Amino acid sequence: MDNKNKIEDKVSIWCIISLASIPLVMTLGNSMLIPVLPILEKKVGISSFQSSMIITSYSVAAIFLIPVAGYLSDRFGRKKIILPSLIFALIGGLIAGFASWKMDNPYTWIIIGRVLQGVGASGAMPIVLPLVGDLYKNDDEKTSSCLGIIETSNTFGKVLSPILGSLIAALLWFLPFFSISIFSLISILLIFFFVKVPKEKDEPVKLKVFLSNIKKTFKEEGKWLFTVFLNGIFVMLVLFGMLFFLSENLEKAHHIKGIKKGFVLAIPLLLLCIASFITGRKIKGNLTIIKRMMIICLIATSVSVVFVGYTKEKLILLLIVTSIVGIAIGALLPVLDAIITGNIVKEERGTVTSFYSSARFIGVAAGPPIMSLVLKNYLNVSYITVGILGLILLFLVFKFVKVDEIEEKSTI
Repeated sequence: MDNKNKIEDKVSIWCIISLASIPLVMTLGNSMLIPVLPILEKKVGISSFQSSMIITSYSVAAIFLIPVAGYLSDRFGRKKIILPSLIFALIGGLIAGFASWKMDNPYTWIIIGRVLQGVGASGAMPIVLPLVGDLYKNDDEKTSSCLGIIETSNTFGKVLSPILGSLIAALLWFLPFFSISIFSLISILLIFFFVKVPKEKDEPVKLKVFLSNIKKTFKEEGKWLFTVFLNGIFVMLVLFGMLFFLSENLEKAHHIKGIKKGFVLAIPLLLLCIASFITGRKIKGNLTIIKRMMIICLIATSVSVVFVGYTKEKLILLLIVTSIVGIAIGALLPVLDAIITGNIVKEERGTVTSFYSSARFIGVAAGPPIMSLVLKNYLNVSYITVGILGLILLFLVFKFVKVDEIEEKSTI
C-alpha cells in the first residue's frame, strides 16, 4: 500500500510540474519580449506604439478565443484542448522567428505569428485552472496550494522573462521568437506523458442545457464573479503597463540596457513571484482570508502605484515603489484564482474560469499600448487614475464579495 502511495505521489508531482510548465511557457511567450521591444523598434524600424502591438496582438487573440476553449474543455476534456493549443503556440513562434530572420519587412508576419501564439495561449493556460480543480475534486486546501504553485510558475516566468529575453536577444535579436517554440515543445511532451486527467463517468451536458446553466450561474453569482473579473483586468493592466514603462525608462532615463536591464526588471517581478507562492500556500481555500487578502492587496496597489511616475528619475526609489506594487499583485493573483476555482461547479468551471482568464488578457492587451500613449505627457495622471480605479474596486469587493453567501451557494 505504501509503495502504491509513493507511486501516486510521484505521478502527482510530475503532473503538477507539467501543469506548471504551461503558464511558465505562456508567460515567457509574452513577457520575454518586453525587454527586447526597444531593440525590435530599431531593427524592424517601428514606433513604440507598433512595438507594443507585438504584446497586444498575442493578448487580443486570446481574449476572444479563451471562452470558446473553456467551453470545449468542459465538453470534450481538458487535455484534448491543451495539446493542440500548445502546437499552435509552437507554430506561431516559428513564423515570427523565421520572418524576423529572413524578411526585410517582417512586422506583419511577426504580428501573424503572435496572433497564432495568442490562439495557443487561449486554449492552454486558462484550462490549467479548472484542470487543477478536477484533479483535487473535494480538497480546497490542496486546490489552493496547487493553484499557488501554478500562479507562482506564471510569476516566475515573469521574473525569468526579462533576464532570459535579454540574454537570448544578445546572441541574435530574433532568437526569443524561436525559443518560445522550443519551450512549447517541452511543455507538449510533459503534458502528453505525465498529465492523467480523471475519467468522466457522466455524459457531457448538451449545449442548450450547458448555456442555460452558465446563464443561471452568472445570474446567481454574477456580482462577485464580475468583481473578481474586474480585479483580473486591473492587476494585469497595472503589471504590463508598468513593465512596458520600466523597460523604456531604464534605457532612456538611466541608460541601462541589455542583460543588465533584464536583471533590474526582474527585481519587482521576483518579489511578485515570492508573494504569489507564499499566499497560495497560506489561503487554503478559506474565503474569509481570501476576501481579507483582496482588500489588503488592493489598498497596497492603489497607494503605491500613484508614486511610480514621480520616482522615474530616481532608480532606487522607482525600484522600491514598483516592488511594492509587484508584491501586492503577486499576493492578489492566487487569491483570485482560488475564489473562482473553488466556488464554481465542475461542469461549468472551465467556462467560468476561461471568462476570468479572458478578463486578465484584456489587461495584458491594454497595458503596453496605453502606456506608450501616456508615457511622454500624461504619466503621473495615468498612475493617479489607476490608483483611483483600485479604490473603486476595493469598494466593489466590500459590497459584492460576501463570504457567507458564496459559501452557502457553493455547498448546495
